[in-house]
This record gives sequence, structure tokens and C-alpha cells, in this order.
Amino acid sequence: MVLLSFDIEEFDMPLEYKGEIPFEEQLAISRSGLQQILALLNKHKAKATFFSTVVFAENNKDLIEHLLSEGHELASHTWFHSKFEIQDLKKSRERLAELFNTEVTGLRMPRMMKVDEKEVEKAGYSYNSSVNPTFLPGRYNNLKVSRTYFKEGNVLQIPASVSPNFRIPLFWLSFHNFPLSFYKKLSKDVLNKDYYLNIYFHPWEFAEIRQEKFKLPDFTTKNTGKAMIERFDEFLEYLKQKKFNFGTFQEFQKSIQ
Repeated sequence: MVLLSFDIEEFDMPLEYKGEIPFEEQLAISRSGLQQILALLNKHKAKATFFSTVVFAENNKDLIEHLLSEGHELASHTWFHSKFEIQDLKKSRERLAELFNTEVTGLRMPRMMKVDEKEVEKAGYSYNSSVNPTFLPGRYNNLKVSRTYFKEGNVLQIPASVSPNFRIPLFWLSFHNFPLSFYKKLSKDVLNKDYYLNIYFHPWEFAEIRQEKFKLPDFTTKNTGKAMIERFDEFLEYLKQKKFNFGTFQEFQKSIQ
């Protein structure tokens, strides 16, 4: 099963690099990208899971309602993207469920931030996908974490996918910077070995973000915008041709229990 997921959030990444972007533009860029994503998923009849901040969801209720109507899953990306308090775990899950009358069972922390798993369980989540089991300089070293899903207390941990050999990450930066043929091969290797693939992206990758004022390094903006739309379209078509199925995290959780 292919687990496509998208962290839908206010596009605040320029602030990490001392760039400039007002809050309204953060929302507008992510909204534009999400519209492109939903069109591609509909074209390929592919289901996905959307981890949303409450801030983004409250400002884009129509798009959240639309993605739910198409059979996608809504999960929590906490309340804000750049600010976190432990109570946001429970508050964000309950607020998203209240806003959209849907069951919110999954969590992904912003920027794959570490979180106390006992607090995650207390907040009412049944699964967490907040770890990339690889080494990323300056971010994290999770080489000792299981590559595949595992239980921690009553919470199912679903790490992002990495290659069976050398733990090469298949997250969004890899998709942009690897040749697409190599990324396809790694994805196929994971699916053949693990029987599922967990990869994640962001709406702003599908928007035009190569702007000088954002001060983003080239490795974060390579193959974004129109190039990303075209690459992702080709990638989904490849997965379909290989007869791989798409599913939400909730569907995956049920399938392994």
C-alpha cells in the first residue's frame, strides 16, 4: 500500500532562512498548492492523508471539506506550525474533529519534532508518523529507530520510509533532488521489501516559491511549482502502472491489525 501524506500548514519556511513572508501569503501559497494536489489525486483516483495545523484548517475550511468528501483522511499537524505547547496535542485533535465532524486519530509533529509518546497517547491518538528513521545533518539522527511500523504503548508508530539498504530517505527533499528514475527505484525497493511506502510532501512544493525575498536555498526549491506538478503526476502514473494501491493511514492501520 502507498501511503501518500501531505503536511498542510502555513508556509513559514522562509522565516527559518531570515526571509520575508506575511501570514496572508503563507496561507495563500499553501492553499494554491493544496488545490493542485487535490486535482492530481482526483485524476489518479489516489487516496491520501492530510496532516493539518488548526491554523491552516480554520482558514481553508472549504478545501478541508472538499478533501474529506473525496475520501481522504484528516489528521493533526498540531495547532501552529512554528509554535508548540504540549496541550496542543489534544486541543488540535479535538478542534479538527469538531470543525469537520470527522474522526482524527493520527498525528505528525511539525518538522518531525520529537514528542513524548505518553503525551501522544493521553491526547487520544492511535497512530503517530513523526519520525524519519535516517540521519539528516542538522536535524536528527534516527538510525537506531525501526525502519518499519512498531507499537509504542498503545500508539502505532509509522516512520517515514527509507530504503532497505543504507536508509536513504524518501521524503520530500529526495523527491526534488534525486533523478526521478532513482526515486522510483527506491520506492519500488521499499514496496517490495516492506509491502508499504510512507512518503510525505507539502502544498507549497506545488506552488511558485522561487522568490528572492524568501531566501530559500536551492535544494529546497529545486523542481517546485510546475516542475513538481509534472513530476508528481508522472510518479503517480508510475505507481498505478505497477499496480500499487493507495490508502489512508487509517486504512493501513486497520489492514495490519
